[in-house]
Amino acid sequence: MASMKIVEGEADFLVPTAGKPCKTWYRVYGDLKSGVLPLVVLHGGPGVTREYVENVSQLAYHDGIPVVLYDQLGNGLSTHLPETMGHTGFWTVQLFIDELHNLLNHLDIHGNYALLGQSWGGMLASVFAAQQPEGLNKLIIANSPASMQLWMEAAAQLRLQLPQDVQETLNKHEAEGTITDEAYQRATQVFYEHFLCRRVPMPEPLKSTFSWIEKDPTVYMTMNGPNEFFIMGSLKTWSIIDELHKISVTTLLINGRYDPFFQRIPKVKWVQFAESAHGPHLEETERFMEVVGKFLLQGY
Repeated sequence: MASMKIVEGEADFLVPTAGKPCKTWYRVYGDLKSGVLPLVVLHGGPGVTREYVENVSQLAYHDGIPVVLYDQLGNGLSTHLPETMGHTGFWTVQLFIDELHNLLNHLDIHGNYALLGQSWGGMLASVFAAQQPEGLNKLIIANSPASMQLWMEAAAQLRLQLPQDVQETLNKHEAEGTITDEAYQRATQVFYEHFLCRRVPMPEPLKSTFSWIEKDPTVYMTMNGPNEFFIMGSLKTWSIIDELHKISVTTLLINGRYDPFFQRIPKVKWVQFAESAHGPHLEETERFMEVVGKFLLQGY
């Protein structure tokens, strides 16, 4: 196998209200000047890192598709702003849209690129695409809700499938406001094993990305909440449903059997991964790469 060109760097990102210089850390697999449509990957959270989607770089090795991964502001190796904890006026969807535009310009690919957003990354990508930005050629939305209200309703139904004692532990600590209790954290892990990633033990890249929340919970707690099913942050009322018709690019919609989904985009192909929960790129990796690679190289 030929050696792969891998470039790491930082893009200066001007955020006047941050009070200090900000940078977006990124890694590029492959040659952005190769003539092949590059894929930019938007990780989930908000508040985790690109580590758990790093394996999407397989597309560069197997299909020659340049892949860009980056840590969103406040996460991973990008600038952290713990002093902004709870500042919902700072941590907005538009902030991350601006960051993405800035990165595309920095890499000089704003004229032609594809996006893959996973979970929150797909929410962000859908808002970005609905604004019909220059150069967006294809869109992949993986395991993302069209509204947080729909996700919370679905999560409530999923919780009913958990063992009774786990349900009671979750309900008790949420009602009492003791969500940092060790018993609540253990019960949360049971939910994750059923409906986040069904691989046991949890893959190391996913464990690593969650560890960043412990190091700096600013973004996650401000926008989301304490976990993936108890939403208390500013995204609680978020919805893209009324804007989906504005997404004009060809779109691949991916989800697992246990995820809610949406189908209101005009040009969309929907692929379901029956053996996956919330992360088919980790749970059914080979098929995921095959589906995404074919979509990017051949269309649908």
